[in-house]
Amino acid sequence: MELTAVHHNKNLKPLNNHIQPQENIEPLEPQRISKKTPFIESNTQAVSFEHLKNDCIIPSFAKDLESTIAHFEFIETVCSVAQSVYSDTEILVPEIRVSHQIKGRIPSAIGKPVKELKDHEKTQYWERMAFVVEVPSITTYINGQELKLTIGGVRSYSEQNLYSKKSIEKFKVFIGFKNMVCTNLCVNTDGLMDDLRVSSIDQLRNGALELIQNYSQQEHIEQMQQFLEYNMSENQFAHLIGKMKLYHCIDKSKKTGLFNLKLMDSQISNVVKDYVEDDNFKCEIDGSINLWNLYNLFTNSAKSNYIDNFLNRNCNSHEFTNHIKNKLKSQSEDFYVFI
Repeated sequence: MELTAVHHNKNLKPLNNHIQPQENIEPLEPQRISKKTPFIESNTQAVSFEHLKNDCIIPSFAKDLESTIAHFEFIETVCSVAQSVYSDTEILVPEIRVSHQIKGRIPSAIGKPVKELKDHEKTQYWERMAFVVEVPSITTYINGQELKLTIGGVRSYSEQNLYSKKSIEKFKVFIGFKNMVCTNLCVNTDGLMDDLRVSSIDQLRNGALELIQNYSQQEHIEQMQQFLEYNMSENQFAHLIGKMKLYHCIDKSKKTGLFNLKLMDSQISNVVKDYVEDDNFKCEIDGSINLWNLYNLFTNSAKSNYIDNFLNRNCNSHEFTNHIKNKLKSQSEDFYVFI
């Protein structure tokens, strides 16, 4: 399937092709963000770029007070790389979700009752942050559903030892598609760099650039398009769900050679519920379901994960669906699939 270039709303102002000094960053306007429902749910909340830049402190390494790379610098860097790669089109303002607020107070407010604290005496930052930005002119369709090229990243300070001296910092960066019917992200292994370790913004920029340049849009689309060609019966689906639940309970030694499933029990239960109830991806009247719909049930369930887990489980959903497709194609049974 060929990509379709659809240029939307030419009044949108593109981000700059290079990283601007912090004081020159244009405020992000919520009306320029394309979204219907959040790309991740769980315990997250939406915030603006300005909030991260102006209202949050930047954590430092405790033993030498060296600054970490701030969340807003991470977003700015990836967006500028995206705009430089797709320089002939526009990208939208990022949608940002955060969780695990860390609160504090300035030294002069030590000992002051909480109810008497003034706003300027309070400090905060968000331990975990995820963002996505669309490239709306790069659009394709699968099963009549619009998918837009989407780039983003995840950062969690919980993966960083802030009690030591300055050390390598960890980020996750991805490129894939967003299903605009449900805002589910579609990410495969070629589009995910889940352990990008850097010590500077330049290294972060280079890592993001490498990922975007090496990503094969067409191959990813063709893989997803193939999901439409295969169906599971109700009995096969029930067997699959039972084995998915069983996988996390069996002895580690018995998992050798089995697909490494990362969706957990609560997400699997959501898949079952949506198999019956989801307006866009539920089963047919006879209980059968094609793998495209099943894949979207998986990616939808991944949205209920914490920020630091959802990208890996989203990507794992693509690989798992591809595993099922290969078994159905070759008519070969395995732990999860019977023919």
